[in-house]
This record gives sequence, C-alpha cells and structure tokens, in this order.
Amino acid sequence: MALIADDAAHRVEQLLLMTERLAALAAEDTRRIQAREPLVEAATDEKNRLANAYRLELARIKQDSALIQAAPAALLDRLRLSTIALHKTLDAHELALNAVKVISEGLVHAMAEEVVRQRGSGANYSPSGALDARVAPSPTVLDRSA
Repeated sequence: MALIADDAAHRVEQLLLMTERLAALAAEDTRRIQAREPLVEAATDEKNRLANAYRLELARIKQDSALIQAAPAALLDRLRLSTIALHKTLDAHELALNAVKVISEGLVHAMAEEVVRQRGSGANYSPSGALDARVAPSPTVLDRSA
C-alpha cells in the first residue's frame, strides 16, 4: 500500500508519522520482552502492516527521489533524525528478540536432552538376539529436572 500524498512535504510528513509510530511500537515490544510480559497481538499486527507500508514507500522513494526532494529542508531533517532514532530502537529490539530466541532454543535443547535421558539408549536385545525396536512411541514425563 503506497502513500497518497498531495506533494513532497505531505509525503514526508506521512513518512515521519510512520517512522515515529514504528519506533514507538518497537520500543513497546522491547519493553514488554524485557519485562517478560506477553506481546499484544493487535500491536504486532499493526507493526507488521506499518512496516510493510514503510518498506514499500521507501522502495518507491529510492526509485524516484523526486517524490520527497521538494519538501522543506527542516522537514527532511526531522525525518532523517526520526529515521536514526528508529534504527537505534530497532537495534535494541533485535537484541531483545535474539535473547528470547537463545533462551527458547536452550529450553528446547534441555527438554530434548531430558527425553533422551529418560528413554535411555533403547538398544536392548530381545530374547531372540535381535535388537529390540520399540513399535509404539514411549511416553515421556518431563518434570522439574528438565
């Protein structure tokens, strides 16, 4: 979805609003992650839609820089500063998401190791001398030791 703007200044104002809103949504996500609170689904949906529109608009401007060249210099400076702030916010957001990813992967590995430990090697011999292969899956009980 592309922005509909009357002129370059109007387009830059809309980009400025999008940039500031994206920064606010990313900052709130980061705050929630650090506070170990669940993310708000409605805000996540808004962030995804807004980020997609932002990406598309930046691609249009990259192809045709005349779309914003006629905007006042003060407005372009505000957009530049807002974009820098957005990138800093996104860097902090990425760090928080990576921390969640590392923790989640660690939990999955710990549970998998516990499953293997509880099931044992499984390479027992049957009375006929062949390896005893289990036909049905064996249940696993995960407790606090996992």
